[in-house]
Amino acid sequence: MKVLTIAAAFAVFAMPAFADGHASSQGDPAAGEEQFNRQCVACHVVADASGEVLAGRNAKTGPNLFGLAGRTMGSLEGYRYSDALIELDEADTRWTEADFVAYVQDPTGWLREKLDNRRARGKMAYQVRQESQAYDLYAYLSTFGAE
Repeated sequence: MKVLTIAAAFAVFAMPAFADGHASSQGDPAAGEEQFNRQCVACHVVADASGEVLAGRNAKTGPNLFGLAGRTMGSLEGYRYSDALIELDEADTRWTEADFVAYVQDPTGWLREKLDNRRARGKMAYQVRQESQAYDLYAYLSTFGAE
């Protein structure tokens, strides 16, 4: 009984850290960094507001991923998003761990389901194959703050 009480207390105190949907609840940031460097750097960069590249090699095919966690989808200035992501921006839809994981595993399928529009399409063709890798990527990207 004492162990159950301690476990319940820990869960209650840990909840605020994950309540805003920004921190990863399942991913490993170190493994995510490895995945990012293998899978994402060809198209994406993580650069802060001053332009300092924190991860990647200044690729510009995809949007800058700095401050992704909690950011409104399709809202980064200077990047031409698909119509589907612009629609999500207009609806003030924000990136959460669950949405990110589902999106990177099947971008077009996720957009079609999210918007209930079988014609919705995104620009990202790459798909992360393993769900655990998608969680790791989110954990890594969520370590980079908002702009």
